[in-house]
Amino acid sequence: MTGRPDTPFEGLGAVVTGAGHGIGAALARALTAAGARVVVNDLDADAARAVAADLGAHAVPGDAASAEGVAALIGAARDHLGAIDLYCANAGVATTGGPDAPPAAWELAWQVNVLAHVRASELLLPDWLERGTGRFLATVSAAGLLTMLGSAPYAVTKHGALAYAEWLSATYRHRGVRVHALCPQGVRTRMLDGTGEHGQVLLAPTAIEPAEVAEQALRGMAAGEFLILPHPEVADYYAARATTPDRWLHGMNRLQQQIEARTAGQETR
Repeated sequence: MTGRPDTPFEGLGAVVTGAGHGIGAALARALTAAGARVVVNDLDADAARAVAADLGAHAVPGDAASAEGVAALIGAARDHLGAIDLYCANAGVATTGGPDAPPAAWELAWQVNVLAHVRASELLLPDWLERGTGRFLATVSAAGLLTMLGSAPYAVTKHGALAYAEWLSATYRHRGVRVHALCPQGVRTRMLDGTGEHGQVLLAPTAIEPAEVAEQALRGMAAGEFLILPHPEVADYYAARATTPDRWLHGMNRLQQQIEARTAGQETR
C-alpha cells in the first residue's frame, strides 16, 4: 500500500463498487476523509456521479459484475489512479425466495455476489503479486456467516462470497495480499427496506447506519482483520452455528415460524 504506516489510507488508490448508495457511499466517504484517492462505481450512473462530486472523487459508473464490466471498471480506475491499492467489492443484490425463486434471480445473485469478486481479483492479482501488496475488501454480510431466512439466493451466494474471500486470504496472504470480509447484520439502507417481514424481524431491531459500518471497515482493515464484524454479537452466533449446529438451526427455525405466524396474522386482519 502506498500510505504511511500511521496513516494507512493516505494516498491509497481505492475502488468502491456499489458506491452510489448505502454502505458503498459510506465507504467512499470514509476512505476519502482518510486521505485515499477514490473511484466511485455504481450501476446507477447519476448516483455514482453525485457521490463522486460531493467527495471530489472520480466516478466510473457501470456494471461491476460481468467480465466486460469489471474489465472496463478496473481499466478506467487504473487510468485515473495509476494503480489500485484497495478494491472494495461492495456491490450486492438481495433476491428473495427459496427454491421457487426464478432462475434469473439465482443467476443475478451468483453474478453480482460471487463472480464479481472472482473477476475483479483475477485482474487485480497479477499487479498485486508483482508489487507484493494489495488489499481486497468483500462486503459479505452476516448472511455469509449465518444465513438469511426468506432469501435463499442471497444466503447461498453470500456464503460463496465468504468462501472465496477465505480462499484468497489463505492462498495469497504470504505474498502481501490482504483480504477482508465485511459482515454487518442489519444496516439502514434501501436493501434492508426491501427485505420484507424477514428483514423487519431479523435485522431492523439492531440495524446501524452505513457510516458506522464504514468506520468499522477502515478500523478492521488498518488492524489487519479478516472478519470485520460491525455487529459484535455476530461472532457469538457464528460460534454457536459452528459448535452446536442442531441447536442453532432449531433456533433459526423457531424464528421462521414466528415470521410465518406474523405474516398470517397480518393477512387475516
